[in-house]
Amino acid sequence: MKYKIGIDVGGTFTDFLLTMEDGSSQIYKVLSTPDDPSIATVGGLEEMAKDRNISVEEFLRDVTVIVHGTTVTTNAVLTYTGAKTGLLTTKGVRDALQMRRGIREEQYNNRYENVEPLVQRYLRLPIDERLDYKGDVVKPIDEGEVTNQVAVFKQEGVEAVAVCFMNSFANSEHEKRAGEIIEKEMPDAYLTLSGEILPSIRFYDRVSTTVLNAYVGPILKRYLDSLLEKLKGFNYQGVLLIMQSNGGVVAPEIAKERAAATLLSGPAGGPVAGVMYTDIQGYSDCITVDMGGTSFDAALIKDRTPMVTTMGEINRLRIALPMLNVVTIGAGGGSIGWIDEGGLLRMGPQSAGAKPGPACYNLGGVEPTCTDADLVLGYLDKDYFAGGKIPLDQAKAERAIEDNIAKKLGMDLYEAALGMYNVINVNMAAAVREVSVKQGQDPRDFPLVTAGGAGPNHACMIALELEIPVILVPRESSIFCAAGMLMSDLKHDFVQTYAVRMDDLDVKRFRTYFEEMKREGIARLKEEGIPEEKIEFVYSLDLRYIKQYHEVNVPISAEVAKNVDIDAMVAEFHPQHNKLYGYDLKNEGTPVELINMRLTCIGKTDKPKFSQQEYDGEDPSKALKKKRKVFIPTWKRFEEIDVFDSFKLRYGNKIEGPAILEQVNTTAFVTPEYSVLVDKFGSYTIYLKSREKEFVGRILK
Repeated sequence: MKYKIGIDVGGTFTDFLLTMEDGSSQIYKVLSTPDDPSIATVGGLEEMAKDRNISVEEFLRDVTVIVHGTTVTTNAVLTYTGAKTGLLTTKGVRDALQMRRGIREEQYNNRYENVEPLVQRYLRLPIDERLDYKGDVVKPIDEGEVTNQVAVFKQEGVEAVAVCFMNSFANSEHEKRAGEIIEKEMPDAYLTLSGEILPSIRFYDRVSTTVLNAYVGPILKRYLDSLLEKLKGFNYQGVLLIMQSNGGVVAPEIAKERAAATLLSGPAGGPVAGVMYTDIQGYSDCITVDMGGTSFDAALIKDRTPMVTTMGEINRLRIALPMLNVVTIGAGGGSIGWIDEGGLLRMGPQSAGAKPGPACYNLGGVEPTCTDADLVLGYLDKDYFAGGKIPLDQAKAERAIEDNIAKKLGMDLYEAALGMYNVINVNMAAAVREVSVKQGQDPRDFPLVTAGGAGPNHACMIALELEIPVILVPRESSIFCAAGMLMSDLKHDFVQTYAVRMDDLDVKRFRTYFEEMKREGIARLKEEGIPEEKIEFVYSLDLRYIKQYHEVNVPISAEVAKNVDIDAMVAEFHPQHNKLYGYDLKNEGTPVELINMRLTCIGKTDKPKFSQQEYDGEDPSKALKKKRKVFIPTWKRFEEIDVFDSFKLRYGNKIEGPAILEQVNTTAFVTPEYSVLVDKFGSYTIYLKSREKEFVGRILK
């Protein structure tokens, strides 16, 4: 038996999906180990081996692929615990990292403080060199000055060096020469050149991305080296791939060089999985949401393609590498309830995490969390959490809510718990609006694919808030991102700045740029073992009306790119601009200009197969476990409702809400407005009773 494993390291739990050749799969979860995430990774492998009564070494002989998403780089940025980093940049602009683009996020808040840069000013050292916008040398680089500044880095104990010179996207020779000197003088330092990580226009975007890569590079390198060493100790001979923020995977060696590309490594698996699970029922669009122990991630998928952005931020720091447009907020099972200075109830963003965890975990936590509220309201079974592996202490949950919320607000226990439940649901609904309404999309037109250990417990209330009629809960929902990782392809993104009016575009130059990016992409993918016949290319352009501030990314076909069909490119731009900004200037004949050319090179991988079930009829009674008293928010009272074992539900089984669906790693609360129908893959669809005819045929096809 051969296996593939998807691993998602989260803030509270580390998730594993083990798939077999016959299409069957198993889910594993272990508590994360923030001090060294590889410990939890090995712990999960040990559990898998133990279930088969063999050693980890014997088990790994049959594992062909491990795809791994990690929050190591994310956490380093969020907590400012990355490497001590130095920056070499052009004289006169070293403060651009702190000034950013001169825009204050909260314009009318005079107390709003700027984000702290990752490189302190005394380590942002100037080099007296200059290139013009075409890349022509205005002032040659002073190599002696570079050597002197590197000596300062050595004296200060710098671990990583970022190099970002003005206009180096047009000519990277000065950066390369500085890099050679750094490698000679500081051979152990982690080096990032902006011309290699992001050769595109916009200085702040480029310097911020370069610094981010340098800042997290040593952290990721140490982690991956540790993980590879542990796998080597078990004599693992299979393939290890690392998840990137763009929804693709890469080999560990490339991940070490482009560490910033893993800053949203974990959440990126969710939208990839969403495409597969909705495709089963014939949907081409969906919204995916994933509520774990610490965070809530939302993403929108249109035409089976997750939305991508090159204007991402992490902890208010700009990262301009392509990444899936995932909105992440601090709303998870461990999110702490608190009262603000105005006397209002808040949930998160701070989390109890894995340690000490929610009060009900009985691991030392005393603050009230979302999980505590879910337990008090009856949505969780204190004896069946994590399949009984983590017994919950209801008395401690009640005490935490009573002492910290109920008494302070003059409420009883259940009013306070319901308030916590409602507040976090509204927060999550706002995140869904962020990825849909703000992108010109109506969330009511999309199925809501709900995942994460805590997600299905809140899905119906989020959907009611947004008037979404249908919810899909995958069988693997509790390890959704880990499942998405196994469905990911190898992916490399390239960008080339070419600022020109479309009517002045040089056809030969345009073709040359794409050919150069294509050659580099093929070379990288071949190094990773992908044959040329399994390589695909996605072309796009960053276009804008002349002299506009922001550009719009416009996909173009390979044929349009090859023929350099300028009219077709511009024709694609106008409707895209209208969709994002509510107007276009097509009829006015306003000229369009090109800013960047982009190419994504995709190496197709073999995907795991999931087993299908035979039709079992509507009757779900064989999966009925018991009844439990649960608070029904829309009825505003407790009711005894049916509790079902999700893993015993089969294709065609139908359940009328209200009901609870339990499995080892997640629980779904179905409100009275919805019904449930199980599809042939064992996942279940929750749909509004009032629109039953619309969805049943699609599910049972």
